[in-house]
Amino acid sequence: MAGKNYNAEDIKILEGLDAVRLRPGMYIGSTGVKGLHHILWEIVDNAIDEASNGFASRIEVKLYKDGSASVEDNGRGIPTDIHPKTGVSGVEVVFTQLHAGGKFDEHNYSFSGGLHGVGASVTNALSEWLEVTVFRKTVYKMSFHSYLDEKTGKYASGVPNEHLRDTGEKTQKTGTLVRFKPDKAVFENISFNFETVSKRLKELAFLNKGLEINLVDERVAEGKNPIVVNYKYEGGLHDFAMYLNDGKSTLYDKPIGYKTEKDGILIEFVMQYTGDFTESLFSFVNNIPTPEGGFHETGFRSGLTKCLNDVARSAGLLKDKDANLMGEDFREGLTAILSVKMKNVQFEGQTKTKLGNPEARAPVETATIEGLSLLYKDPANKTVFEEIVKKAQSAARVRLAARQAKEVARAKNSIDNLTLVGKLAACTGKKPELNELFIVEGDSAGGTAKQARVRQYQSILPLRGKPLNVEKKRIDQVLANEEIRTIISALGAGIGSDFNLDNLNYHKVIILSDADQDGMHIRCILLTFFFRYMRELVYNGHVYIGMPPLYKVYKKDVVEYAYDDAQLQEKIEKVGKGYQLQRYKGLGEMSAEQLWETTMDPAARNLIQVTIEDAAEAEQMVTALMGDRVEARKEFLAQNANFNKVDTFMDKVNI
Repeated sequence: MAGKNYNAEDIKILEGLDAVRLRPGMYIGSTGVKGLHHILWEIVDNAIDEASNGFASRIEVKLYKDGSASVEDNGRGIPTDIHPKTGVSGVEVVFTQLHAGGKFDEHNYSFSGGLHGVGASVTNALSEWLEVTVFRKTVYKMSFHSYLDEKTGKYASGVPNEHLRDTGEKTQKTGTLVRFKPDKAVFENISFNFETVSKRLKELAFLNKGLEINLVDERVAEGKNPIVVNYKYEGGLHDFAMYLNDGKSTLYDKPIGYKTEKDGILIEFVMQYTGDFTESLFSFVNNIPTPEGGFHETGFRSGLTKCLNDVARSAGLLKDKDANLMGEDFREGLTAILSVKMKNVQFEGQTKTKLGNPEARAPVETATIEGLSLLYKDPANKTVFEEIVKKAQSAARVRLAARQAKEVARAKNSIDNLTLVGKLAACTGKKPELNELFIVEGDSAGGTAKQARVRQYQSILPLRGKPLNVEKKRIDQVLANEEIRTIISALGAGIGSDFNLDNLNYHKVIILSDADQDGMHIRCILLTFFFRYMRELVYNGHVYIGMPPLYKVYKKDVVEYAYDDAQLQEKIEKVGKGYQLQRYKGLGEMSAEQLWETTMDPAARNLIQVTIEDAAEAEQMVTALMGDRVEARKEFLAQNANFNKVDTFMDKVNI
């Protein structure tokens, strides 16, 4: 029980970087995989800022066998002289003070992603050790470490081993090299994922035209050469758009785009229309992805709608009597990349997912109108714009035809919609943040799940057929599918541009399907639907995959469940000799009690949260797996599927 007395001595003052280690989630979001990569991005962002401001042309990221990572750029190098207020070097200030950096001064950086001034210091605070090498005619070095103070029982975070020292070594190069090892006392896992790192670096190379970014992975078997990947795109955003649309049918061959400066904001957009029926807008502010949008996206969409309506009328495709087309009509099939670089950025949260600067809207809208108008005036683009308008007119006809169905789907009382009768077993709880919706494959598994659930907060929605693969389908075709309509009604948050998280009935949406091919296909179909029409649901972490066990290992009263082949041997050894083994082919084979204790009980279940670390790569994957191009799907499977996996189940049975 807390003490009755509350005195000044009870107020704790966290000095230096102690606050970061005490509450790491406040600075990096989590101590899971996402947070681990976040501390790498903070150092990478500093190097990118040097490049974006014209001071660096090359960046190299290395992943080492000991779990450490390094980032090196050929920029100006962190200042090594003595800071007038602190009395220590600029390097020491940057890595030990939370709100310190050259990015608060517009003289040093015109544009910057890391405006909070905490990036480098947070990485230092959450690392076992960190080493900095600065190249400024002379080589300077400094190192830091974190440790448990045995006397106090507390961690000391990012403590300098020494002040910055001049090695005396002369050099012609300039720049900064930072190497650090994430602290296993902080993170659940300290192994950087190669794919995650390479995808982000590729994206940064697209965003910074002509910048060379190298990735070296030394974590290979003994005697093998390191994996080396190089990214450099002279076409910048144009190359990015072509990469995103690879495998899609496009309305015109080459993306169109525009770059300008308005009110001190650098604005660049590139766009290309495809035969798809959904919008794919990827926005960035100072090289930082903004998947939740913000005022820059609002300005772009508004400018696009206004200008293209004017184009439609000037081309005679819209008559005086005709109403203007809507924004969603012009965005059907649009792949667009919007990059904004500005001063005094206000991101909503340290994780930087949404732009909060209202002053960005008007300049972006003006730039969009201006750019599209100039592009339209080019005779070479006349056909391009006519095709865009014709596609939008087709979308408008479909929109009008689907209006009634869409209204039903997003109705506030949709939970009582007739489409749900006999399907949804609704929970009694009235708090969406506590409620869970299990989307279950088949009536048999659905019946068992209904028996197993806690009625207060768990709802069960059985799927009686395979949902529609929404990729390459129009909104009217999507809404015509009964299973899709049922899901939309149950969630209650609408669909597409009308989707509103505030109306969401369940903050956990759990896909629960069999661990076979059909079950995997259903997962892919549902995830594609959420990605295309309810993307915010995924971005905000509301979608989960329920992982039922593959095996039951038991002997008398001892029961263990294994969720994959790697876990099976461990469970067999735990149960011991004389064990029996059951392999589950589907959820329908489980009793209500088994389903509860393995898959539905919050205290014991195994859920995988679906996240989108890189929206561009997610776009590519969905297109490859769920699109029409067989060649793209074959290529993806050839690169990622393991067809040589051996089924050892009978071997285990016969032990």
